[in-house]
Amino acid sequence: MATNSRTRITVQTVVKAPVGKVWKYWNEPEHITHWSFASNDWHAPSAINDLRPGGKLIVRMEAKDGSAGFDFGGTYDVVKEHEEISFTMGDGRRVDIVFTAQGDETKITETFDAENTYPLEFQQAGWQSILDNFKRHAEQH
Repeated sequence: MATNSRTRITVQTVVKAPVGKVWKYWNEPEHITHWSFASNDWHAPSAINDLRPGGKLIVRMEAKDGSAGFDFGGTYDVVKEHEEISFTMGDGRRVDIVFTAQGDETKITETFDAENTYPLEFQQAGWQSILDNFKRHAEQH
């Protein structure tokens, strides 16, 4: 039986920083370029973030050796400061991010629609790696 529903994948982490700092580091382009890549042989040389419903997120992700690159992002559907962000990528897939304040820590739960090219485990590992990079960046600065 065919269905139009997409497989959803969830990744999460707890950052040892208050939600205000986490929100800032997650959304400001000068911080996004320091963490928005899945492995050390990639980087994010630029980021544009118009954080409002209807606004756009564009993060340029490139292999450091110049062999590959792409723009990642989408259009914001929901922005609730310090709580929630949802956006739709260019191919129609949705990303939902929830920020849960836990005293001096913040839990980030990111759920996204899987795509059909790569195995689910590969997608989950890549998105988790980016989230782990964010955690390191936010905790070290």
